[in-house]
Amino acid sequence: MTICRSTRRFVGLQFGAIWDPASCFLRSPAKQALRSQPIPQMVEPTACHSVQNPVFARGESMTAAIPVLPIRYYDRMPPRAIRVLLLADTHLGIDLPERPRIVRRRRGDDFFANYGRALRPALAGEVDLVVHGGDVFFRSRVSPQLVMRAFEPLKRIADAGVPVVVVPGNHERSAIPYPLLAAHPRIHIIDRPRTVTLILEGIHVALAGFPCERRDVRSSFADLVERTGWGNAPADIRLLCLHQSVEGATVGPVDYVFRGGDPDVISGNAIPPGFAAVLAGHIHRHQVLTSDLSRRALAAPVFYPGSIERTSTAERDEDKGYLIIEIDPDPATGGHVRSWTFHRLPARPMIDVELGPDDWSAGIVEEHIRRHLAALPQDAIVRLRLTDDLPALMRFPLTAKRVRALAPSTMNVEVTESRARGSASPPRTPMRRTSLPDQRSLNWNGPGVAG
Repeated sequence: MTICRSTRRFVGLQFGAIWDPASCFLRSPAKQALRSQPIPQMVEPTACHSVQNPVFARGESMTAAIPVLPIRYYDRMPPRAIRVLLLADTHLGIDLPERPRIVRRRRGDDFFANYGRALRPALAGEVDLVVHGGDVFFRSRVSPQLVMRAFEPLKRIADAGVPVVVVPGNHERSAIPYPLLAAHPRIHIIDRPRTVTLILEGIHVALAGFPCERRDVRSSFADLVERTGWGNAPADIRLLCLHQSVEGATVGPVDYVFRGGDPDVISGNAIPPGFAAVLAGHIHRHQVLTSDLSRRALAAPVFYPGSIERTSTAERDEDKGYLIIEIDPDPATGGHVRSWTFHRLPARPMIDVELGPDDWSAGIVEEHIRRHLAALPQDAIVRLRLTDDLPALMRFPLTAKRVRALAPSTMNVEVTESRARGSASPPRTPMRRTSLPDQRSLNWNGPGVAG
């Protein structure tokens, strides 16, 4: 019996390896003859999948090239890859008061809009699993109505048969508020170190994880992973779910890099083998880490989808979106990442406008601001920065209410103070370390943002 060329071509392209079509498709007695011959259990890869997405590791930009790892021979076609939708740092509820005192455009609507866009593939049945990497909400104390609104689309996804796994982040203080409102048989909250085992298309998937550890995760990481019991759960695919900073993660306009010596940073070499991937939140810039700062390969790639919207001017040049990751099963190694795709979401532009005494003549302050704003995108998020040398007479009329009246209703505008142009930076006052050192403000404009 012969195998047509199209069949050989399909098998080669689909699995990226050299398969013997006869051993898979021949019928008896030819198949029985083949089975009597020794068949190697593994084949070497002959190609790799290239994904046209930016990878930010050690502050660099590179193209992800994930080699197709060796795959085993099967008496039948091997199971298909599992498709995982990964999103994180949604910060729902930010700038979304239930009883607003001022009528203006709210940024909270932008976050909910992108939240819905990110979940569309799951609602359309295009993925097998949804993982939320943490910071569902912008803080731990939120209303029950906000929790219900946030989990409503997740429950619709679960009702359609797609399981959802959520890792509580630092903004929730490591616990989802009003957990009964999030209760659903297919929604799994990682509320303690544990392993969730699922059967997806006949493939056993084990997701180990723990809530955000807010104090010295570097020292406790190995114990937390061990307490999940991941090694006791037989699975074809194993995934580690976190809301933490991993060594090599890069954030902010100055490309600040998290170092392994920091007590709040997980060392790259601490990630144990046996996982196909680490699915993580907490870092707002999308990136995939494949090595530590010493350029040693990680035991598993670390995927950060980033936040779904810009939460600070430190993120104004960053793309926002979510990830869809395809993972091949392999009980011996925990599986292999076949490919991944970063899907961009619309993000509003963030613009700084610095105003000093040279920008206008006395008496025409408002007209000058109106001209500045008219030249900007109509949906921009604008920060008017007043320099120290601006006379008090000019500062007086620049209240937030009056400035909003000068801007289109589609803009968000705020007024802040700034030092005089060309002046040296004032000495920084050391900040007192609070009981929650990683609970940073969404308006923090330091080296970068880690949710």
